Amino acid sequence: MQGRVLIVDDEKAMLLALKGLLGKEGYQVETAASGEEALRRIETGSFHLVITDLSMDGTNGMQVLEHARAVDPDLAVIMITAHGSEKIAVQAMKLGAADYLPKPFDNDELRVVVRRVMETGLLRRDHRRLLEQVHEVFGFEQIVGQSAAMRRVFEVIEKIADADVTVLIRGESGTGKELVANALHYRSPRQARAMVKMNCAALSRELVESELFGHERGAFTGAIARREGKFEAADGGTLFLDEVGDMPLETQAKLLRAIQEREFERVGGNASIRVDVRLIAATNQDLEAAVRAGRFREDLYYRLRVVELVIPPLGERREDVPLLVDHFLKEAAKRFHRDVKPLTGDALRACVGREWKGNVRELRSAIERALLLAPGAEITLADLPGEAAGSAAPATLPAAPTPLSFRDAKERVVEAFERDFLLDALRRHGGNVTKAAEEVGMYRQNFQQKMRELGITVEEAGKHPGEPR
Repeated sequence: MQGRVLIVDDEKAMLLALKGLLGKEGYQVETAASGEEALRRIETGSFHLVITDLSMDGTNGMQVLEHARAVDPDLAVIMITAHGSEKIAVQAMKLGAADYLPKPFDNDELRVVVRRVMETGLLRRDHRRLLEQVHEVFGFEQIVGQSAAMRRVFEVIEKIADADVTVLIRGESGTGKELVANALHYRSPRQARAMVKMNCAALSRELVESELFGHERGAFTGAIARREGKFEAADGGTLFLDEVGDMPLETQAKLLRAIQEREFERVGGNASIRVDVRLIAATNQDLEAAVRAGRFREDLYYRLRVVELVIPPLGERREDVPLLVDHFLKEAAKRFHRDVKPLTGDALRACVGREWKGNVRELRSAIERALLLAPGAEITLADLPGEAAGSAAPATLPAAPTPLSFRDAKERVVEAFERDFLLDALRRHGGNVTKAAEEVGMYRQNFQQKMRELGITVEEAGKHPGEPR
């Protein structure tokens, strides 16, 4: 087993003996002949384990322990104590020592203790690295957007991620509701525990309750063994219920009880099972309409909607499309082991102008397909799916004496699109800013600010100066 060990002792014979013994076991061993030297080595070195004698002149083993834990909380320390120092050994364990060895000890005992402590320490470091990777995969990095609408989403996530509160995520299919749920879980104190997911629309009415709460053996035909449900699997962590609006009414009542009382019974069972679960739900349905129609319980609706997060469709944040295209290109190139192929100006403009009824999910699929199938070094308009290729926005990229960078092209396309988009809205309403803003889903003040940024005047919209807005 590989691992770096620092041995600390002011007796040279002990240092040489332990270094030889552990070196034969495959460890990389370094030594320090005093506590003071150990402090310096810990500061500058990268060790997995420190083995230190308790009694040394000057800086003693307890001080080495405290310093090691302060420098690196994952750095394991084994204390070697003299006979009759059990009380001090217990104190060392309270201060964070991984274990202790009372003198005299034999070589086999040392090997066993070092191996166990090293394995535990390496597993802890691997777990921390895994969590860091999980943050990268499931954190904000996967939720791409700089639009005002997406910035509001990020702000809410930051505010509520560490609060043990039920969240209802709403948005059209393909907008990234599951990514938001991931970000909430992996930025919460529950991040080290399970995040269990269940799609309520993917299961038959008969199976939903069993999947959610589990069942006992013989509860129904085919139940040949006891099975735990999603609630049990998520104990201590997070349960994400996707498409919760499709849940049957009968199951809704049991879900409400599980949320309120934090307990439930398996299908076919009588024993109450208590769990500690944070619930995040998502839907693309109009739950208010479902409540009025009697298809969704009003009390459950309010229980789920403690905090509501609305994910805007792609059509309401077109300025994010170039960012998404760039992100999906790099992601797909890495996954499929391909070189990144940039989009031509016409192709990027088509992506910005397209409806994208499937939202971010549809855009991602289109970019992945184009990257894999485009014959040239760039992705052209002809390489995009038919609808995207035929839906280019009327804006054109300004001619440039030298080729544009992707960022410059993106900025120009977005600016041209926004200008034409707002102008069209103004013209449809005869220059009435209030009505145009309402139509495109913007506040009047924001609409006017955007007009100023883009240099849009009422004259361009066919409005005569002096007439009321």
